[in-house]
Amino acid sequence: MPHSNYYGLILAGGRGTRFWPRSRRRRAKQVLEFFGAGTLIQQTVDRLKPVLPPDRIWVLTNDHLRAEIVRQLPQVPPGQILAEPVARNTAPAIGLAAHILQSINPDATLGVFPADHYITQPARFLRLVRPAFRAAGRGSLVVIGIRPRRPETGFGYIEFAPGVKPGEPRVVPVLSFREKPDLDSAKQFVEAGHFFWNAGMFFGRASTFLGALRDHMPRTATLLAHLPEFRNRRFAAKMRETFPLCENLSIDYGVMEKAKNVAGLAADDIGWNDVGSWEAVAELQAGDEQGNAARAEALFMDGSRNYVDAPGKLVAMLGVSDLIVVDMPDALLVADRRQAQKVGKLVELLETRHREDLL
Repeated sequence: MPHSNYYGLILAGGRGTRFWPRSRRRRAKQVLEFFGAGTLIQQTVDRLKPVLPPDRIWVLTNDHLRAEIVRQLPQVPPGQILAEPVARNTAPAIGLAAHILQSINPDATLGVFPADHYITQPARFLRLVRPAFRAAGRGSLVVIGIRPRRPETGFGYIEFAPGVKPGEPRVVPVLSFREKPDLDSAKQFVEAGHFFWNAGMFFGRASTFLGALRDHMPRTATLLAHLPEFRNRRFAAKMRETFPLCENLSIDYGVMEKAKNVAGLAADDIGWNDVGSWEAVAELQAGDEQGNAARAEALFMDGSRNYVDAPGKLVAMLGVSDLIVVDMPDALLVADRRQAQKVGKLVELLETRHREDLL
C-alpha cells in the first residue's frame, strides 16, 4: 500500500522548443504522444501509480499548458495542477511545492519527477524509487543517477563512491555533482564507472527541502516562507505576487551541489531517455535495416537514418540520409538529424520575427 506521507511533484513547465513544429506553447512536448499509449506526462503518472496514487500527485506547469494537462490527467485533482506565474527554474518550483505540502502534511516526503522523460523498464525504476522515498523520509536529500550509455556532454553527472553497483536498491553517499563536461572529461567519467547521469529526479521531506533552501538560497526561502498556507484563500494571489521575485536557479546548482546530506541510488538499465530532441525520438522508434523510422506512412529508398513524422500523408524519401521531416498543417521542418539540438534556435528566430501564430 502506498505510504500516506509520500507525494509526487511532476515538473511540467517547459516549452519543448527543440520539438517544434509539433511542440508549441499550448501543446508542448510533455503533453504530446511519441511512444506507445499516452502522452509523456500521462506515462509519467501511470508508472508512479504503484507508489503514488494520482490523488497524491501535484503538477507545476504554466498558464499555456494547465488546461490541457487538467484534461489529460482527469484522475489528478485539478486543484493540484498549478500554473507558475513565470518560469523560475526548478529550485523555486520545488520550494513552492514543499511549502504547499508542508502546510497540508508536516510529515510530507516529496519525490520530484520531470514530466517529459521516457522509461521502458518501470518495474526496475520503482525498485529505486521506493528506497529513495524511505531514505528521504529519514532526512536525506536523495537523487537517482542513470548509468551512462556513452560519453555525453549534454548531461550533468553524479559522482558516487568507486565500486557502486548499478541497480542495487541501496542508498549511498554522493561525493560530488559535475556540470556538463567536455568530451574528454565525459569519456573519463564513463571509464571510471562511478559517475552517473543526473536525471533530475530528487527526493526529500518537504521540511528538508525548505531547510536546504534557507541554507543555500535564503532570499527565495524567505519569499516562499511568507506565502499563506495553501488552503488560505489569499494563497493564489500572493503566489502570483511573490513567485516572480524568486531566484531563477536549478535545484542542482542552487541546493544539491552545496548540501551536505545528499545521497543517491545508481540505476542500472531502466530504459531511461530524457527525450531531449528529435534525434532521441528517432533513436527510440523501431526502424528498418538502414535505420529509417517513421510515425506515419513513409517510403525510404537509397538512404539511411531518416525520421519522418507527417500524419495523414505519405512521405517518400529517395537518396537522402540523416534527415528529420516533421509536418504540421502550418509548418514543415526539414533538418539535418545531426543538428537536431538546434531546432530550438529556429523558435528563437520565429520569436524575433514576432510569429506568435507559430509559437
